Amino acid sequence: MTRLERSPTTTLAPRADADNRPEGRLQAEELEARVETVAALAEDNAADVDREARFPTEAIDAARAQRLMGIMVPRELGGEGASLSAVADICYRLGRACASSAMIYAMHQIMVACLLRHKGNSAWHEGLLRRLCAEQLLLASSTTEGRGGGNLRSSEAAIEASGSRITLERRATVISYGANADAIVTTARRAADAAASDQILVVFLKEDYSLEPLVAWNTLGMRGTCSAGFTLRGSGEADQILPEPYEAIHPQTMVPVSHLAWASVWAGIAAGSVERAQFFVRNAARQAGGQLPPGAAHYTTATASLVTLRGLVASSLQRFEQAAHDRQKLASLDFQTMVNLTKVEASELAVATVMAAFRACGLSGYRDDGEYTMGRYLRDVLSSPIMINNDRILANVGASSLLSPVPSALRG
Repeated sequence: MTRLERSPTTTLAPRADADNRPEGRLQAEELEARVETVAALAEDNAADVDREARFPTEAIDAARAQRLMGIMVPRELGGEGASLSAVADICYRLGRACASSAMIYAMHQIMVACLLRHKGNSAWHEGLLRRLCAEQLLLASSTTEGRGGGNLRSSEAAIEASGSRITLERRATVISYGANADAIVTTARRAADAAASDQILVVFLKEDYSLEPLVAWNTLGMRGTCSAGFTLRGSGEADQILPEPYEAIHPQTMVPVSHLAWASVWAGIAAGSVERAQFFVRNAARQAGGQLPPGAAHYTTATASLVTLRGLVASSLQRFEQAAHDRQKLASLDFQTMVNLTKVEASELAVATVMAAFRACGLSGYRDDGEYTMGRYLRDVLSSPIMINNDRILANVGASSLLSPVPSALRG
């Protein structure tokens, strides 16, 4: 199917202050053109990526060619110093085109954010960031293993140290695009005698590890993320462990950046479905002499839901960036509750938006062989409530929120 003619690109968040200057606008336009090049390739190959459950090589190769992999890295290390909001906009645009490509890009950037914010004075990790920008490396993550499932604050496998060398063997039930990554960033117990919650984050380069297939990836949606399970066996230098403990990395970076990047992808999927429903309603009305089809009201619902979803994500992005350098605020109960509930609400809104767009198209959306099919959007977005299951998040937030006062004012 050929790409639908697109309306002007809409972003999630307001432009940065620099865009008020002529050079800022030029930079924004240049970045937008680079992203559009990647999105076009992602969209052209999205159906095949989904059908074959294959890695979206074309989109990721294009992202490398457009030098988007290290975009958040500071200029002095070879990147462009982009904000998380800029990355979120890229995730949103890619989400409209191919959910798997967008999710891979989002997960890569989550790992980049963890390295940037928690590398301290580590020369090894600074060198990795330079190499990432020079070679446009793709980083994967391994945070899920064994019986712990989606509990990121518990690790079974432990780092084994011998002098300056370390080894790790980990039964990872999910490593998204692990077979295609250039490096894997993984959690682990600090030592064999450490508690499950005493964790570190360590980077293994492709030459440092082997992957033995453990669990296959044959799913309803997000098929191109290739999130199979592997036994990960890695070895390297102790310097490859990030200097800050994971108990700090988790609330300050891993949780907020994950939820915001994922939510941006889901908003993009929702936007893609609304756009398709818009074309259907327009064409149906044109063919009926201006009379709207029966499902037009659902299109209005989808549009309203998308407005709410975009506003939610943009607002949470702004709150994160305002608090980004305040570690105490990032770790506060109020902030953690906000960012966790953003994930829950964004995922539920995204599903509701796609469902409304699907109903607007009726049978044309239900068919899997026409230009208005909603199958891939719906299957992909249904992953959102179960990526770190909403039930788990709500149970945790429910207990902690009992300690917080109910807001007494509308703002603040």
